[in-house]
Amino acid sequence: MTVIQNTVEINKPVSEVYNFLSDMNNHEQLMPDNIVNWTSTADETRFTIKNMAKLSLRISERLENKELVSVPIEEAPFPLTLRWQLEPTSENSTNATFIIEAGLNMMMKMMASGPLQKLVDYQVNRLKEVLG
Repeated sequence: MTVIQNTVEINKPVSEVYNFLSDMNNHEQLMPDNIVNWTSTADETRFTIKNMAKLSLRISERLENKELVSVPIEEAPFPLTLRWQLEPTSENSTNATFIIEAGLNMMMKMMASGPLQKLVDYQVNRLKEVLG
């Protein structure tokens, strides 16, 4: 399993960060420009990564103010788990870690690791921008 992650500190209480991330409708704000055809509900999202793949995700696990786990609803190009882990660092500050766990063979790992790391980096930075 390939694990790709990044952590960012956000100057908001953990409950505020959790509430934002627990609604899939908010995740569109965290996506780069190459994500198109976005549709979502509070629990699910479907989108297309331009010139690559369609993806459908559902929040499969919620641990309040600690963790949100999303998994594919339909067949994905490879086994995939997306995980947001939250840790309060003070009353008004939270560390948010975005983790992608992907079942990649060697060839896929060489091709996909860079773009997946860019996606993780982009999303944690956007989360900090959006939540300020």
